[in-house]
Amino acid sequence: MAKRLPSAPPVLAGYSYVRPLGTGGFADVFLYEQDLPRRVTAVKVLLADVVDAEARRSFTVEADAMARLSAHPSIVTIHQASISADGRPYLVMEYCPDSLGAKAKRGPMPYDEVLDIGVRMAGALETAHRTGLLHRDIKPSNLLLNSLGAPVLADFGIAAAIGDGQGEAFAMSIPWSAPEVLGEQTTGTVASEIWGLGATLYTLLAGHSPFELPDRARNTVDQLSRRVLSARYTPLSPRGVPPRIDAVLATAMQRDPSRRYASMSEFGEQLRWAQYELGLTPTTLEVAATEWAAAAPIDFADASSRGPVISTVKPEGRLAARTASAATPRGRVVDDGGLAAAPARNGWLKPTLIGVGAGLGVLIAGAVAMNLAGVL
Repeated sequence: MAKRLPSAPPVLAGYSYVRPLGTGGFADVFLYEQDLPRRVTAVKVLLADVVDAEARRSFTVEADAMARLSAHPSIVTIHQASISADGRPYLVMEYCPDSLGAKAKRGPMPYDEVLDIGVRMAGALETAHRTGLLHRDIKPSNLLLNSLGAPVLADFGIAAAIGDGQGEAFAMSIPWSAPEVLGEQTTGTVASEIWGLGATLYTLLAGHSPFELPDRARNTVDQLSRRVLSARYTPLSPRGVPPRIDAVLATAMQRDPSRRYASMSEFGEQLRWAQYELGLTPTTLEVAATEWAAAAPIDFADASSRGPVISTVKPEGRLAARTASAATPRGRVVDDGGLAAAPARNGWLKPTLIGVGAGLGVLIAGAVAMNLAGVL
């Protein structure tokens, strides 16, 4: 079935439309050029026919999550979030010219490169988990390549708080969904995220998803779902992938969630050990400090109450006090009734002192000059 045409790009102040980048089930992505500072950006715009209260809430959650986490070098950077003049929410993000999903379709990737990607993504996801956030849609197409060719995690559109695993159903990416998610036992846990990253790394190594067969006729949704639910891991070693990597991925993709790694941090460390044992330089596992993660956790409760612009200045705040002070005429005192009272005391003293000081300065300067000339 042919893909639909992209929607009309919105008019955004300070941005010039360039071209479409991609279409999705709920949003389109366009390339824009920002006027100041000058740079190209990717703008994700929600489709007009899906904009409702829940869609706005989800979009706000995604903006909050990405803004909170984009300090991490392996998470895509967000520049702005607002609502366009035609009522569509949009996100302005860094432009990433390629994705690992597209790269995997071009063929299997070298295992040293995949191990490096795995450690970076484990660090990014561990950081998200420490802030109390689940991504819930880990797959190759959501791993982008930025302008420097480094992998970055994107698309927190169906993110949720850790502990909300029994929430509403959502659109799942079957080839990379854990068995317990596919079986609707949960909508997401740390363990299911570990499965998702393991399945994604498998895809990059194999050039196809873990349970996909060469015969496309045998890869229907029902057939793929049955294979995922049975979770029989197919080793990659016959294709030249070192058995050590198979051992790491097989643990991440255990059917029983309790038999997987306990955290993304542990998964990342096992990938680093595999690098070391294979003679590769281990990639740094970059994880945000616990103190940073706990300082300001993402709050999902107010996501539906905020619009494109909202004041955060409290009526009794310092900025409000300075504004009120600047609006009051200088040299006059306003009483509680709002009536102007008499001029403030000592209002004449300052200009008088200035005049006296200026006169004394002239006299002293003249005396010095005459002394130098020999007059005095």
